Amino acid sequence: MYIQKIRSVILLTGKLIPFLFLLVLSAAAQPATINSPSATGSPSATRVFEEKFMLINGIEQWITIKGDSSKPVILFLHGGPGSTMSPYADHIYKALEKDFIIVQWDQRGAGKTFGRNVMEELTAEYLQSHPLTIEQMTDDGIAVSEYLIRHLGKRKIILFGTSWGSLLGVSIVTKRPDLFYAYVGHSQIVNPSDDKRLYNTVYQMALQKKDSASLNKLNDIGKPPYDRAKTVGQLWKIVKKYEGENSTPAPAAWFVASPGYDNKKDDENRNDGDDYSFVNFVGDKKLNVPAMRSSINFLKNNVDFKLPVYFIQGEEDILTPKELTTKYFNRLTAPEKKYVLLPKTAHGFNQSVVDAQYSIFQRIKVF
Repeated sequence: MYIQKIRSVILLTGKLIPFLFLLVLSAAAQPATINSPSATGSPSATRVFEEKFMLINGIEQWITIKGDSSKPVILFLHGGPGSTMSPYADHIYKALEKDFIIVQWDQRGAGKTFGRNVMEELTAEYLQSHPLTIEQMTDDGIAVSEYLIRHLGKRKIILFGTSWGSLLGVSIVTKRPDLFYAYVGHSQIVNPSDDKRLYNTVYQMALQKKDSASLNKLNDIGKPPYDRAKTVGQLWKIVKKYEGENSTPAPAAWFVASPGYDNKKDDENRNDGDDYSFVNFVGDKKLNVPAMRSSINFLKNNVDFKLPVYFIQGEEDILTPKELTTKYFNRLTAPEKKYVLLPKTAHGFNQSVVDAQYSIFQRIKVF
């Protein structure tokens, strides 16, 4: 695999990252657009089904648009930053397509978009010359939103962001609130550089459980700050372990790739995009890659919202804990805001998260 040279340096696999889930824009030349029968198998005049690459701020990026064309549009921002939801959306969100148009977007550096644009061999030099930035990806998200409004004939859309997608979501809606009816943040990122808090939290949990394996690993990597992506990944793996022990998991069938994504090339692109995006997000001194997350602390900015805001929070979330998201929620101003706390739920998705999403989406006023 061409990313192996980078992986051998950072010693990180994409399998550590999916729990974070967890433009000038014009049509690409001959975009891959697929027209399909309705979900029931019979043709429907109101059914929209598109899967295609679009030219977004200079590169082709993958989007899917599925649902009833007369209904409101929801743009989903996946986490990671490289953990795409498009391969799994049919399992998780098919039922919502009767009431909404569901849009999944493989962001710059992720999934099919990563596979479409990466060089044959990903090197440290490529990482340094092709950085991901919050500013660029915010502009990408705005361009996608503008396109959806034009293409689907809507006044505005609803924006949903999970984990990394919530960081991107706040950046987008505070810059262009006129494009959106509301913003829904799940596992809302507030201050993503606070590895010290994460370390102290799981260290105390490991002490209480007499978890010698985790304690040995934590002692081995030492206290933050860290300057290697590998070390951050090792810490977050322990975070994931404890979140999993204290929460209700998602059905296993949710995260089986749909047939169109169930192939070696797409699987490699998802894993490699996870690695590429994660290194950009947390930074790596040896690779000379700056950390995207270093400039973000929403408690100090991005507190003035011109549209309704809804937070969905897992009570067992360690990565973005309720104490921090509650503090941010209380500080922000919005025409309407609501905070939903879910028991037995950690940073990732489970059935209660999807149920909460659907309930919030239904109450959002569209006009």
